[in-house]
Amino acid sequence: MPAHRPFTIWSESYRLSRRVDWLLLWSLRLSAIVSGALVLFITIFVVAEAWPALRNIGVWRFLNDASWYPSGGADGGTFNLVPMFVGTLLTTAGAILLAAPLGVLAAIFRQAYAPPGVGRVYRWLIELLAGIPSVVYGFWGLVVLVPMIARFEPPGASLLAGILILTLMILPTTALASDAALESVPRRYVEGAAALGLGRWAALHCVALPAAGSGIATGVLLATGRALGETMAVLMVCGNVVAVPASLFDPVRTLTANIALEMAYALEDHRSALFVSGLLLLLMVSALVLAAEAVDRRQTVG
Repeated sequence: MPAHRPFTIWSESYRLSRRVDWLLLWSLRLSAIVSGALVLFITIFVVAEAWPALRNIGVWRFLNDASWYPSGGADGGTFNLVPMFVGTLLTTAGAILLAAPLGVLAAIFRQAYAPPGVGRVYRWLIELLAGIPSVVYGFWGLVVLVPMIARFEPPGASLLAGILILTLMILPTTALASDAALESVPRRYVEGAAALGLGRWAALHCVALPAAGSGIATGVLLATGRALGETMAVLMVCGNVVAVPASLFDPVRTLTANIALEMAYALEDHRSALFVSGLLLLLMVSALVLAAEAVDRRQTVG
């Protein structure tokens, strides 16, 4: 009997392992179902709330009305979303154009040039920057950045202020994603480049960066999604004027800021029109997610 005891212990351990695996599997399945259901319910809710405006006002008026003044006028108001859509795109595009190269350069510095101790502190500082609440960024921009811009070109609250604040906010996302992508490049790639006589920068440019391209692109797209959805910071520094900006120093209003400013008192078609703004943002973020999936799939196939 004692001779069979090790096999008995092994059998009990195997059954326990199978039970744990089964519980983990179904926990993950349940989490996936709940997450998918939440996204589906949110989408259905936004579409249902936006539908009265799409039916009563029509898509054409959201593009062609004279301005955005939904709660006044003899004809029941005007509902042009184009200036806020343009303001959202310009602030996001400007922030990405600044944050993407800065984030990649920060990751290159930490991975290839910084001493180990400096690299750890540098990453810790970037993570700390990522944890600062958006309202703190907005408050800093309001009391420091806006007056600085106003010295050169009043009023200070402008498209430029929104771009700079969003750049600070999404820089940690691009830097950390690029850092993780570079860190995941197999060491043999870099060693092979060194064996061929390539210098540090040549190995980065010709080997490491192309290998990490999918992760870097995904990080940039995630940062773009955050920039599109940012509300408080841009609300505090952009000036909130519903107009297409003619220069970087003109005030703008984004779609998210418009929802935050007007949802508290909006009624009927006005309220539904704000949900059309939310639906437009949801479609933009969905397009970014699909783009990120396409980039990742292309890199995997390649």
